[in-house]
Amino acid sequence: MNISIKPSFAALAVAVLLATGTPLLAEFGYEGASAQAEEAKAKKQKTRRVPSMSETVYKKLSAGQEAIDLKDYVAAMEVINDALERSKRYNENEIANLHNMRGYIYYLQDDYAGAIREYKRVVQAGDKIPEGLETTTLYTVAQLSYVQEKYDDALKYMEIWISKAVNPSAAPRIFLATVYYQKKEYDLAVEQMELGVKIAQERGTTITEQNWSLLTFLYFEKEDWPKVIDTLEILVELFPKREHWVRLAGVYGQEGFEKKQMYSLEAAYTSGFLEKSTDFTNLAGLLMQEEVPYRAAKVLVAGMKAESVDRDAKNLRSLGQAYQVAQEVDSAIEVFEEAAELSDDGKIFERLSYLYLEDDQFDRCVEAASGALDKGGLRKVQSVHIVKGMCLFNQNKLTTARVSFSNCRRVARAEDDKANQRICGQWITFIDRESKRQEIMEAASG
Repeated sequence: MNISIKPSFAALAVAVLLATGTPLLAEFGYEGASAQAEEAKAKKQKTRRVPSMSETVYKKLSAGQEAIDLKDYVAAMEVINDALERSKRYNENEIANLHNMRGYIYYLQDDYAGAIREYKRVVQAGDKIPEGLETTTLYTVAQLSYVQEKYDDALKYMEIWISKAVNPSAAPRIFLATVYYQKKEYDLAVEQMELGVKIAQERGTTITEQNWSLLTFLYFEKEDWPKVIDTLEILVELFPKREHWVRLAGVYGQEGFEKKQMYSLEAAYTSGFLEKSTDFTNLAGLLMQEEVPYRAAKVLVAGMKAESVDRDAKNLRSLGQAYQVAQEVDSAIEVFEEAAELSDDGKIFERLSYLYLEDDQFDRCVEAASGALDKGGLRKVQSVHIVKGMCLFNQNKLTTARVSFSNCRRVARAEDDKANQRICGQWITFIDRESKRQEIMEAASG
């Protein structure tokens, strides 16, 4: 079964205000991302002494922020560029703050390449800028690099950030796993993802559905099926959705756990999650294997009522078989009659002939058997001749019944089918005797 579990990270939006220091990772579904900069600040080291900011630069930054608040990005950029033209007068901290604001302006205009260029200039200042500005910017560069598909830079700057953080949460590890996933370096992605999950579990923080889905996909790529099953079982428990139940059922089936596959699809069916035709038909097939035919029929009927399962010859034949095995003869006949009109071969008419014989509807039995022989495509033509002959015999149409059994014997001989040669021969002998007996009885009564 095709199992599609690849998360679509490329479609995720990036819309966090960098000026506030909120890391972009929050946009990728990771819990606690906004706390990352604070973790890095907690690093125990000597208080960093940085050059102070002059009133002139402070006013420039304030004027730039006012223009940004008015969404006049052209004016904001002019203010910052004008200040940077006088950068020879400023210290490293002042220059870095000006580049930080210019990076933010680029970001607001969706110019991520420009933003990255400016933010890299900020972190180059090293210990000449406040720790908070450095760590927040490292985090931002890592995430913007990811958005720009500069995966090596994303790894580099996140690793630098981690080296400066004290006891970081799961978020940066999950971010690294995401980057390795994009690089198709699945072993490293799994390593980071498992570490992130471990950290989150130890701290009692949330592991999102997206996180579990990514881990599931990584195990899938490594063909580590026991772990794929483990994570999918977590997903169906915490996030019970159709996609997780169906994927779990698919892997169960692939690994030979057919009962678990059936139970998974049953759970999805009971919860109303089944949508596609294959959802219903797969479950019905498994129920038939487990000898629960009436339940299989109910599932198919539900699929047809939901217009998920087409009422075509194939599906109606499956429904009729389920009813037949469940000994719901009337329902089976009704379904097979509908299916027979849609079928290109005589197989469904053949089944109908058996059902009519069983239900003592001999006229319809003869019609169905004749229809089967006319349409063809039968596995054993001689078997249909036998059914037709039996129905004719039960109507006391001995002459035509004998013709059917003679046809049966002829076909059986051509196919070297000794068993049916014998059976049809015995019927012919029996009919001949019965015909003679009836002749004698008629003569005696006359």
